Amino acid sequence: MAVLAIDIGGTKCAVALTDASGDILTSEVAPTPSGGDAETLWRALWSLIETTVGAEPVDGVGVGCGGPMTWPDGVVAPLNMPGWRDGFPVVARLRERFPGVPVRIHNDAIALAAAEHWKGAGQGVDDMIGMVVSTGVGGGLILGGRLINGGTGNAGHIGHIVVDPAGPPCGCGGNGCLEAVARGPALAAWAVEQGWVPGTPAAGPVNPELSEREAAALYRENARATGRQLATDAAAGDQIAVAAMNRAGWALGLAIASATHLCDVDLVTIGGGLSQSGPLLFEPLEETLRTHARMGFSSRVRVVPAALGQEAGLIGAAALIVGGDRYWSP
Repeated sequence: MAVLAIDIGGTKCAVALTDASGDILTSEVAPTPSGGDAETLWRALWSLIETTVGAEPVDGVGVGCGGPMTWPDGVVAPLNMPGWRDGFPVVARLRERFPGVPVRIHNDAIALAAAEHWKGAGQGVDDMIGMVVSTGVGGGLILGGRLINGGTGNAGHIGHIVVDPAGPPCGCGGNGCLEAVARGPALAAWAVEQGWVPGTPAAGPVNPELSEREAAALYRENARATGRQLATDAAAGDQIAVAAMNRAGWALGLAIASATHLCDVDLVTIGGGLSQSGPLLFEPLEETLRTHARMGFSSRVRVVPAALGQEAGLIGAAALIVGGDRYWSP
């Protein structure tokens, strides 16, 4: 059995052939065209698929893609892909090219949760949340050993739990969502407002009393003000960067405590770029989680780094095809 697995992102797209066990047989990765219109993006993706598949027949096509989307129909409108933001029928296009086989799609964070449950840190766990903390914050929910979809395919969207009602505005239109606080770009912007100078670790807070407009301008002009650089500077001892990581851990701990009380899970896995910060993120997360997860049943929850790395999106896409009704039940 051969499965075509596709992971569509705003920065890069990855395509692989996998076997029925989710093992990757061959794969290709390419940058997502910047500024391309809808058809330019499709042609780039299709070229990558042709390079990967060649003349090989496939038994199914699984896709993970950023949202929002209409699910399970697969008209996608990713916020980080302007060319498709008005809606692009990626599933319909793939069905034209691969008639007679199942073509299935889910949000990329949900696919990552399925991957971690199937072959990653969540193996053998029936009840878990899989999270991604990177440019955005997303997640997927596994209960009773099955992926939970919800009414619109968005169950597990932990990034929009409100952790601070008076907090920063979120792209969803609300305020103080976990994503608005803990995603990499938001953390970097917050740190710049506090006086962080990327790549120049400071011994303590600078407190430059920047206006909101001045801080925003500085952030836009400084290409090094990224979540990755923030984590690097925190590891080097920059106190503002450390404070930003503490802020992320605090927000994540609050959200996970709330989600655990609601869903009664045993495990939370966290992937994405920020998760690679290690104790800088996980120690404040654990402290906040244990402060707020005080019910007996919620105190058992464990939070661990995701295990599958860059291949998780492709493995999760394959799971939609070969995982049976554990991961696909629209």
